[in-house]
Amino acid sequence: MLPFRVHAVISLVAALAIDQLHAQTPAAAASGGPPVRIGGYLQARETYRDGAGLTGSINRARLTASGGVPRDVTWRIQGEFRTGSVGNGKASVSLTDAYLRWKPSAFGLQIGQFKTPFTREYLVSLADVETADRATVVDSIAPKRDIGIMADYAFATLATVAVGVFNGENVNVTANGDSSLLWVGRGTVRPVAYATIGGSVASFTGDSTRYGVDLTLDYMGAALKGEYIGQHRKDAAGADDRGWYAQATYRVLPWRSAKRRSSRRRSSRPRPCA
Repeated sequence: MLPFRVHAVISLVAALAIDQLHAQTPAAAASGGPPVRIGGYLQARETYRDGAGLTGSINRARLTASGGVPRDVTWRIQGEFRTGSVGNGKASVSLTDAYLRWKPSAFGLQIGQFKTPFTREYLVSLADVETADRATVVDSIAPKRDIGIMADYAFATLATVAVGVFNGENVNVTANGDSSLLWVGRGTVRPVAYATIGGSVASFTGDSTRYGVDLTLDYMGAALKGEYIGQHRKDAAGADDRGWYAQATYRVLPWRSAKRRSSRRRSSRPRPCA
């Protein structure tokens, strides 16, 4: 039997979301144009590791500007200030979101740089994720932000479908260096009010296919969420890369959550996204 050591790790995360603040530029105020909405997200972390002691880091610090123009068009720009929590690297600034969205009805069309529609947990803002980080399988396998175009449609509250085509070069790479494209699709269905079933698929031409299914149950303060994600590499022998997670939660102060949902309904402005 191989020897092993158990390391004690305690991580304390403090997150602050600056949500739905209004700021109107002088030009917009003078012309009576639509306001620019400012939001943000700050996540500070203090970690104690056995043998290493305390280490502080800024895990995420984001600033968002969004707004709308006539004819059902909205826009969003988000920048990130971070160290990446890796080694002694210095903080840097990068662009995360930059897109235009046209949504005249249940149909929507989005173009620019944004999250690819793959897996439930990745599409949820970190401001709404119950744990300090997303599941390892989501960070490892799911395609992240990319530059491309996506169409989506909502069948009332019963189902949604989204299909997009992207460069496949990852975030902030503004040119497609080859003829390969990343195709991503996702669909969800709600057979009953408290259950949502989702499925995702992503195909990178000539390289790999990723797939995932997820289930969310949310009833009277109790929630059960889980996903199974895999990746099949076309040029690799053996089993697929795959993994899963499951999470059970209960709202100990359901009145607070109900108040928060009521506050959201009174405002149509978007939450910060991570």
